Amino acid sequence: MTNAIPNHSTPPPARPELRRSGTDRWLGGVCGGLAEYSGIDAVLWRVGMVGLTVAGGAGVVVYLLLWVLLPSAPLPPDRRPSVLDGLVERLHTALVGTRSGPAPADHA
Repeated sequence: MTNAIPNHSTPPPARPELRRSGTDRWLGGVCGGLAEYSGIDAVLWRVGMVGLTVAGGAGVVVYLLLWVLLPSAPLPPDRRPSVLDGLVERLHTALVGTRSGPAPADHA
């Protein structure tokens, strides 16, 4: 009898971190970042966001929330951040930075 247990010496490929894209961006890079993370084309994510917007306006809310909550990937060297990118980064730091800090000390 032979041993039927396969030998997997290479680990599975790591999934990229969920962030806004620095290269595939039309507005804020949300759909490009979702495409890089999931492997689904960014055009399909954009069509989905437009569909959610037309179906009741949820696409705008979801997009804005993801724009603020997802960290941005580094921009290419030939691209400068816009004024709106700076505002979104400050909002992201204010919202996420306060939650990821150390836990408050228990004063009993």
